Amino acid sequence: MSTSSTPAFPLESPANRRTSRWLWTLFFLGSIAAIGLFFIPAFIIRPFSHQAPHPLLVAMALRQRAPLGTLIASLACIVLAFALWRTASRWGKALVVLTLVLVVFSAVMARQNYFEWMFHPIAGAQFLAQSGSKLDPKEMILAVRFGNDARAYPISQMAYHHILNDVVAGVPIAVTY
Repeated sequence: MSTSSTPAFPLESPANRRTSRWLWTLFFLGSIAAIGLFFIPAFIIRPFSHQAPHPLLVAMALRQRAPLGTLIASLACIVLAFALWRTASRWGKALVVLTLVLVVFSAVMARQNYFEWMFHPIAGAQFLAQSGSKLDPKEMILAVRFGNDARAYPISQMAYHHILNDVVAGVPIAVTY
């Protein structure tokens, strides 16, 4: 009877652990880049929140670079995920899959005009007589008058939608704020 001194499962060497740590670090840096390129502009550019000039410039610069940046980061994350998959535990694999879902979601959303979803135009404006209006007397409005036809658009609604197509006295107009 012969006994073997080699274990059934080889132990991970220090070099393999260092390589694995580097792969995980690169994977998470790539995923943070991809996710950040989508979420940072979406977080900064929101309706009804204060938007300072410098953060808006940063958000617009990121938004402009997001399609290419998320593509590169996503491809890098996918390659790294394949390399990590062999050595990852069950929880590690779940983390890789969850992270890849967020990365791919960010890459897809970086190519969408989600600002149009947030600031969508009003499709069909409905108007009330001044006597039937429930606006606060101090509420600011945009007013348009052509001949005897007049319209008033509440700033609170225009600030959210930013644009409204209407017809006043037979003239098509685009109201914007």
